[in-house]
Amino acid sequence: MQATPDSLPSRLHWEDFPVGLVIECGSRTVQREEILAFARDFDPQPFHVDEAAARESLFGGLSASGWHTCALTMRLMCDAYLLRSSSLGSPGLDEVRWLRPVHPGDTLHVRMTVLEARLMRSRPGVGLVRSQWESLDQDGQAVLRMIGWGMFACRQAAPAPAAA
Repeated sequence: MQATPDSLPSRLHWEDFPVGLVIECGSRTVQREEILAFARDFDPQPFHVDEAAARESLFGGLSASGWHTCALTMRLMCDAYLLRSSSLGSPGLDEVRWLRPVHPGDTLHVRMTVLEARLMRSRPGVGLVRSQWESLDQDGQAVLRMIGWGMFACRQAAPAPAAA
């Protein structure tokens, strides 16, 4: 099932994330100045902050920090669905892979795919969603892949377990 932010319910709960759901999360063009600003503050390796050093690096030019790419991906996820969901946070990521460098002028778009959805045994009314997020550049090449979990409130609280 394919979805865009406009085709989703106005308020998302765990029940709105069935296995196989794919949400296209919009796009953003990465600017040189934001690459430099993020890198100066959080990842000041030469290939992120020095254009001459970057040209001599494996990346062949200025490239965004992988953490910057993660942050851009998170922003697109928030704008597309998280800010209007019953999100309760995340217990973490299982995988983060930086697959290709992101350069100034690249336009990234994010695709989220639900891999697994189940209710938490320890917390009635809370569901877990395991997802894969891919950030793709303007050529459709994956630059980032993350797999992890989100916690969402259920639309209706689960009944209390029966006494044994």
